[in-house]
Amino acid sequence: MPRWLPAHDPLILSSGVAQILGGIGLLVRRTRRAAAIGLILLLIAVFPANIEMLRVHELRGVPWWKETLLWLRLPLQAVLIWWTWRVRNIPPPR
Repeated sequence: MPRWLPAHDPLILSSGVAQILGGIGLLVRRTRRAAAIGLILLLIAVFPANIEMLRVHELRGVPWWKETLLWLRLPLQAVLIWWTWRVRNIPPPR
């Protein structure tokens, strides 16, 4: 979490709740489009926190494999955004 943001714990908790609700929203046809847009905005909003986590871990000298996972998480955000965008118009199975 970037240092300039206040109330880290409530922000982390609320983003986690928003992710869960957004995932549930993707399962419901009526809310799928709005949930997808909300999740995409959330994925964009948490990206700076992912960069900050990588920066802090690099300074602490974490094991190479942990740093590698943090690096892989950054492009994963783009994949998740793309996937969410694609899912927004998929009709549910009959």
